[in-house]
Amino acid sequence: MSERINIKKLEPKAYEAMFGLEKYLSTSKLSKTILELIKIRASQINGCAYCIDMHTQEAIKHGENPRRIFAVSAWWESPLFDEKEQVVLKMTEEVTLVADKGLTTKTYDLAKTIFDDNEIAQIIMQIAIINTWNRIAVSTRMIHEI
Repeated sequence: MSERINIKKLEPKAYEAMFGLEKYLSTSKLSKTILELIKIRASQINGCAYCIDMHTQEAIKHGENPRRIFAVSAWWESPLFDEKEQVVLKMTEEVTLVADKGLTTKTYDLAKTIFDDNEIAQIIMQIAIINTWNRIAVSTRMIHEI
């Protein structure tokens, strides 16, 4: 597989805008763990090896247990994730697969019992931005370092 165009070089202002949103979200109330779980799970669903590699490394750098990272792809079967993380992972799947049914009322109502409205907005924004990054990386065939 060979890389196609390099959008970062071709459209640097667009990349700057995307990085601006990433920077904002990194200052949100959401923990680094929650942010990286969102990025890893969406990237798995979207088949984005570049982002999976990047965000698993970031998660480990922030102290995430590799065992939990290995279990993200089957989080609903794993006792390693607490209720808060399970809701975030479920939201990630439903928003990433928006054409299937979108964020269901059941999942949204459960999220409302755990998170405040701003946190829910931040979760949705993080899911949206990683999905955009995944689409850029997959469509341009970005290759992670070996």
